Amino acid sequence: MSYFENIKVFLRVVELGNLSAAGRDLRISPAVASNRVKELEKYLGVRLFNRTTRQLTPTEHGKIFYRGAGRIIQAVEDAEASIASVSGQPKGVIRVTAPLGFGRRFIASGIPEFHEQYPDIEVRLRLSDHNVDILKESIDLAFRLGVMEDSSLRMRGLMDCDRVLCASPDYIKKAGMPATIDDLLRDDHNCLLLRFPGSNEFVWMLQTQDGVRKVEVSGVFDSDDGDVLMEWALAGHGIVNKPRFEVQRFINSGQLVEVLPDNPPTSAKLAVIFPHKDFQDPKLRLFIDFMAARCQKMIRAALE
Repeated sequence: MSYFENIKVFLRVVELGNLSAAGRDLRISPAVASNRVKELEKYLGVRLFNRTTRQLTPTEHGKIFYRGAGRIIQAVEDAEASIASVSGQPKGVIRVTAPLGFGRRFIASGIPEFHEQYPDIEVRLRLSDHNVDILKESIDLAFRLGVMEDSSLRMRGLMDCDRVLCASPDYIKKAGMPATIDDLLRDDHNCLLLRFPGSNEFVWMLQTQDGVRKVEVSGVFDSDDGDVLMEWALAGHGIVNKPRFEVQRFINSGQLVEVLPDNPPTSAKLAVIFPHKDFQDPKLRLFIDFMAARCQKMIRAALE
């Protein structure tokens, strides 16, 4: 076991809070992760963690070593990236996150093809409709679909995506077709909401002749999984706010109908964000370029 690998395990344990999570992330068992941390502590002659039954927290020595060790690992990774750029043979691991439904259909389905082209690059994909803290969790790239907030992270916009309000014909027959934005606020209408800690998806930004109107809608169904909202909408349980490319096939088939077409939601930006680094790893550029072209092609096809 190399000293360098032991440091990498230590860093992931600090970042993820326990040996099991770090082991899963690094594709090693918790026992192996524990042994590597113990070897590092033995080599340094200090205790790096306070141990409880559920969590490991760094000691003062651990916090000091974490700051220095992180710089060491980053320097080594930058050096490896420089060599890969010169040699034209990028390799290593890319940690990627994306929204659940979008990630399944557009990102996950393309990873095998990317791996065929670049067999020395390993992609580890995490799907979540929550906004993952990519700095805290050491994610290399995050695909986002929505309103991009100001951030110290770098962003590459891929395309603007129109959004649409829609519901099933059965729902419209039961609750009536909203004629105005204010109709969405009536008790007899149910808006399907994407909710999780920190989510603002219950505020719908709708376009009017006088500009964008913020509408705080409500409903009896909410979920942190956007695909669940789609299933509810198709089953006639409410009105959903979705990117058009996700629902166009259902509109074409008559399973969904547009609601308030004269007051559509503001568009969502599809973008990829990543930590700002002086030297951008070539394998990240390759992955972004590959997925950007693939997503743009698939989204345009979905709108037909």
